[in-house]
Amino acid sequence: MTDQSTVPLRLGTRRSKLAMAQSGLVARAVERITGRPVELVALTTHGDVSREHLASIGGTGVFVTELRDAMLAGEVDFAVHSLKDLPTQQPADLALAAVPVREDPRDALIARDGLTFEQLPDGARVGTGSPRRASQLNAWARSLGKRIETVPIRGNVDTRIGFVRDGELDAVVLAAAGLNRLGRGAEITDLLATDAVLPAPGQGALAVECPASRADLVAALAELDDPHTRAAVTAERTLLAELEAGCSAPVGALADLHADADDPATVTELRLRGVVGTTDGATLVQLSTTGPVPASHDDAVALGRELARELLAKGAAGLMGEREL
Repeated sequence: MTDQSTVPLRLGTRRSKLAMAQSGLVARAVERITGRPVELVALTTHGDVSREHLASIGGTGVFVTELRDAMLAGEVDFAVHSLKDLPTQQPADLALAAVPVREDPRDALIARDGLTFEQLPDGARVGTGSPRRASQLNAWARSLGKRIETVPIRGNVDTRIGFVRDGELDAVVLAAAGLNRLGRGAEITDLLATDAVLPAPGQGALAVECPASRADLVAALAELDDPHTRAAVTAERTLLAELEAGCSAPVGALADLHADADDPATVTELRLRGVVGTTDGATLVQLSTTGPVPASHDDAVALGRELARELLAKGAAGLMGEREL
């Protein structure tokens, strides 16, 4: 009989440098928890091979479907995703076993000559593949009395930064979390304040998923779960789901945890902010709501639904381009 403690757990991951780095972090943590070796199984997803912009190919699920299929086929035991890539509807046959502690959720600018966003010249060309980023960056530029040209780009981190190094673009915007996980945080010229640019729902967080039928594995992976991070991203993703928007829609959301003023170690409140806008930045609807730290999944869901409904009441549906009023 095979000694299961020596049988490697197979971790499904995308092939990109960032995905491999993220999965490697989780693999080492799972090895410590289970005492079993973990081997990475690199898979190619539709989002990796398509050259279309994410808004054109739908966005939702394009980076996760093949990983999920591999789990259900028994080809891998579990998978690691960037949480912002997950569709908001969780399949019944797969368990979101863990959401580890979140990295920096902010967007980051990498610009020529070490420029910050406010220092970019009028007419600067800024690369991003995200309608959400384009919307808020254009709105921010308008508030500064200038304009920028947001240029749609695809590709891995090296490719995107290369557009700046080669002089084709003045700047690109990427997730700070990915740059940090790749050890490239020093290349950031400006961390974009969330007061100006809200991140994608779930940005900076990882999702560890496995078949729901593997109760032993679900329990083991659950040791990686951070309850505060899970509560925050649950509220953010519920807002996205309630808006009936995909992950390529111009929707930003961030849930912040607030500590007790007299006891900084005690988290007491969760503030959820959301924004929906036109991609040219001409119109933004931005609102926030605050509630007690969710005691349950349902509490986090209720907070997300509340803010989504307030955004819809302010006209958010007409700004997304993905649904009719």
